[in-house]
Amino acid sequence: MNLQAELNKTGGFKNLELLAKQVVEGFIAGMHKSPFHGFSAEFAEHKIYNQGESTKHIDWKLYAKTDKLFTKRYDEETNLRCHLIIDNSSSMHYPKMKEFSISQLNKIAFSALASASLMHILKKQRDAVGMSIYSDAYDYYSPEKGSERHHQMLLSQLSKTAVSKPLNKQTETYTYLHQIAEKIHRRSLIFFFTDMFQTSTDETKLFEALRHLKHNKHEVVLFHVFDKEKELKFDFDNTPKRFIDVETGEHINLYPDTIKESYETSVESYFNELRLKCGQYQIKYVEADINKSFDKILTTYMVERSKFK
Repeated sequence: MNLQAELNKTGGFKNLELLAKQVVEGFIAGMHKSPFHGFSAEFAEHKIYNQGESTKHIDWKLYAKTDKLFTKRYDEETNLRCHLIIDNSSSMHYPKMKEFSISQLNKIAFSALASASLMHILKKQRDAVGMSIYSDAYDYYSPEKGSERHHQMLLSQLSKTAVSKPLNKQTETYTYLHQIAEKIHRRSLIFFFTDMFQTSTDETKLFEALRHLKHNKHEVVLFHVFDKEKELKFDFDNTPKRFIDVETGEHINLYPDTIKESYETSVESYFNELRLKCGQYQIKYVEADINKSFDKILTTYMVERSKFK
């Protein structure tokens, strides 16, 4: 069976690898407007010079062009291990969509394309990448590798995940974060894509699991993926609507304006608590609005990579 052909029949991404390449190339092309000017040509071979480091490996030619100090990074210094974690519970498939493009994504498709874009950069830099996907079970695990065959296998899994239809798939994220943490033995840069919507309200267990990811000196970045207009600002017109919990199947009928203010206050309070806890545990928190570009994702990657030693 031709998996890509079957995926195309069911919608989803027509060519995830090509879209990821477009995202990365668009980001690099715009770097001259950012603090990372100078990375666009050789970001795989240079890192920002930090005060106090030896000046032995400063690239003075690049300094003459950019007026910024970069040091040459050798092959043995470039390789890192990266692990991608993706929440595939039912809520991540909001809003429902048949096909995806760079400008039209739901939460799971945004996470898949962001992951593929990070993989594209990691591949160029000869870094090893692994992946974990969970819902109400530990759905998929692959350890960190750097081969082309492995890269294609992960892309295929991302495409498959994006078009899956997990009905009433609840999740207790903390359960699977503990399992994932136990599988990542060597120090890695971990990127976690989730909307942080849980069936259970036991936030203590969730934050303990996030802290577990930090063991073995891993660097952890939490990309909080959500539709800001709908899921935070509750931006719906005030006609009668039925709101359905896609993870439990429960529903409520109401006029959106009747709960808009209290809903927004409650959700914003939870998001602020999440940011605070991430700060306490030295986990990088990044708001990832599915209606925005991927620049924040890729900029975060470059900052965290430059700090990873």
